[in-house]
Amino acid sequence: MAFPVAACTTGHPDTRQAPQPRQSPSPSPATATAAPNAARPFVLKPPELDADETLAGRQEMTSGNASIAYSKGRKGDALSVAVSCQGEGKIKVVVRSAHVFFSQPCVADKNSTNYNQIDLTGADRNGVASVEAPSAVRWSMTIGHGAPVQKESHQEG
Repeated sequence: MAFPVAACTTGHPDTRQAPQPRQSPSPSPATATAAPNAARPFVLKPPELDADETLAGRQEMTSGNASIAYSKGRKGDALSVAVSCQGEGKIKVVVRSAHVFFSQPCVADKNSTNYNQIDLTGADRNGVASVEAPSAVRWSMTIGHGAPVQKESHQEG
């Protein structure tokens, strides 16, 4: 099952669509392994970054709205925003310093993870990512910096 990765609306004129989704959401079971008859709550862990990326900010499992501050990267770095969610509804992530937002549908009994790499001006500054989410949706986020994904170029000859 594939989910849309990014969206752009006229409600945010200074906001652009995240240009480099690197991985489509991959649903996985949201139930924790537990002994029979033991009720253990599911813990939604923040997504991992690629090995060549540097951690800039992280939010453990949360529900409802929240803002996550992140540290600046080096000039030329891309900003990576990885979000996992579980619960019925949709979350919206806004990264104002990079003028980007995206929404992500969440499913009641699945863990949906979405990874976006933003290769825009503003990724080399401190910033804040804001999340709007229904109270029934649990989510976690990891923000990092790293080299932008190189686009393929075609040469004739």
